[in-house]
Amino acid sequence: MTSRDLSPRITEISPADAPLELLLLADPSEAKVAAYLPQSRCFAAYSGPSPAAVCVVAPLSDAAYEIMNIAVTPSLQKRGLGTTLLGHVISVFRKEGASRLEVGTGTFGYQLAFYQRQGFRVTGIDTDFFLVNYPEPIFEDGIQLTDMLRLTLVLRPLPKKR
Repeated sequence: MTSRDLSPRITEISPADAPLELLLLADPSEAKVAAYLPQSRCFAAYSGPSPAAVCVVAPLSDAAYEIMNIAVTPSLQKRGLGTTLLGHVISVFRKEGASRLEVGTGTFGYQLAFYQRQGFRVTGIDTDFFLVNYPEPIFEDGIQLTDMLRLTLVLRPLPKKR
C-alpha cells in the first residue's frame, strides 16, 4: 500500500478478534486493554489478510463514546491509514446519532495533532494520568508522559435547555 493508494477495506470486528499486538502499540498496558476491550466496538482496516490498523471505541453514555485505542502497523504509519480509519469511525458514529466522541492522549506529539486535524478540541486535562495509571514510565520522543489531554469532537449539538 502506498500513500497514493489508501483504499483499505474497513470493517467492524469482534473485540475478541482485535489484534493485541497492534493495540499494545497505542496502549502498552495489556491489563488496561483487556479491561476496556470486551464492552467496546472495534474497527479494523485491512490492506491484506491481516488488520493493518485498528480502532477501539467504548461507550460513555447513550450518545457519547470514547476512542480508547487507535493503532497502525509501524511500517504503514504516517501514510494516512490512521486518518482514513478514524474518518470511517467518526462517520459511523455520526450516522448512528452519537452526540460526541472523546479521546485521551499525551500533551504533545503527533497524536495530539492527528486528533486536532480531525476536528477534536481540547476539553480537559487529567493531571498525572500516566504516572498514576501505568506502572512503567511511558516516553515519547525522549520525554516522559505525565498528563493526559482530553479531547472532544462534537458530532451533533445537544438540544438547548429552556
